[in-house]
Amino acid sequence: MPDSDLRLPAFLLTGFLGSGKTTLLNALLRTRSDDRTAVVVNEIGDIGIDQLIVAQATDTVMLLDSGCLCCLDSGALHETLSDMIAQRARGTIPPFARVVIETSGAADPAPLINTLLGHPLVRPHFRLVATVATVDAQHFAKNLGQTPELARQVALADRLVLTRSDLADAATCEASRAEARAINTDASWWTSTPEAPALAVFDDDGATAGLRIPDGAGRPSRLPLFEPHPLAPLHAGERRIRSHTVRPPESITWAAWAAWSRLLLQRMGDRLLRVKGLLRLADTGEVVCVQIVQRVVHRPLRLSDWPSPDQSNRLVVIGIDLGEDDIAATFPAFEIEPGTPTDALAPHPKF
Repeated sequence: MPDSDLRLPAFLLTGFLGSGKTTLLNALLRTRSDDRTAVVVNEIGDIGIDQLIVAQATDTVMLLDSGCLCCLDSGALHETLSDMIAQRARGTIPPFARVVIETSGAADPAPLINTLLGHPLVRPHFRLVATVATVDAQHFAKNLGQTPELARQVALADRLVLTRSDLADAATCEASRAEARAINTDASWWTSTPEAPALAVFDDDGATAGLRIPDGAGRPSRLPLFEPHPLAPLHAGERRIRSHTVRPPESITWAAWAAWSRLLLQRMGDRLLRVKGLLRLADTGEVVCVQIVQRVVHRPLRLSDWPSPDQSNRLVVIGIDLGEDDIAATFPAFEIEPGTPTDALAPHPKF
């Protein structure tokens, strides 16, 4: 992250209905009252309950109009955040130092991530540190098979929090964790209980969402290297969220990144959920954090240097029924010459 980035840190807190989001948020506000955390709460229904509970812990709570933030029109969020900045400047609300947006349990976080990463009224003021998803140790496996939104919440998270582990036996906890890991192999993990809430999941390490990409053992011997993340076998008719790590060559340029992202979107369409990556661009020498959320390609974030010991280019691609052929067919874009149309790319042979 550039040293001059003084934007306010923001956290998106998601998770299925009853998975412990509000409990975790209340623990943060009551324990760390000096952190000056502002909260945006969204609920389904005409009577807001969560915001009344949270309001007991902080003076800076803003409730979005009734309705679910999972809808494609996420305008209410950017309007709320913009209004908060204006009120903060006028002194009509306390001078908060960061914000947590708690979504409803039925929310798809993707449109909200897009708002936080790229909306022109939000991006100049807020820096998305992490999307945090709560995983209910008791009921995650059962709910997963019944609710597609749950898998998307986990897949798009940077940080996962296992909740209610004090109410489930060890085998059930491990099964829930294993199911969530199969969806998102790259997120960092915490365990939260009433006695020991995982408050560190809201720590701001000065980075931004998308930078937490696992280090490898060094540069691969051949490029690009394709690393499918292991998952349980698919059953007949089942659709599964899958992730893969791709190691682009050192020769990748701005033009190649643009061509690759266009080609990926053309081939994946609505099946693509998220791409996050770290690249050193050969034509400029810049180190950048790149992100795609659903069909939105966000402006790369220029970094002062590599944020981790592993200085090899890497991309994590998350999508629905994402197979080796889908990924391999995009590899020719990594070596594209500037000005070459994407349609001219030939599929890469299957490994």
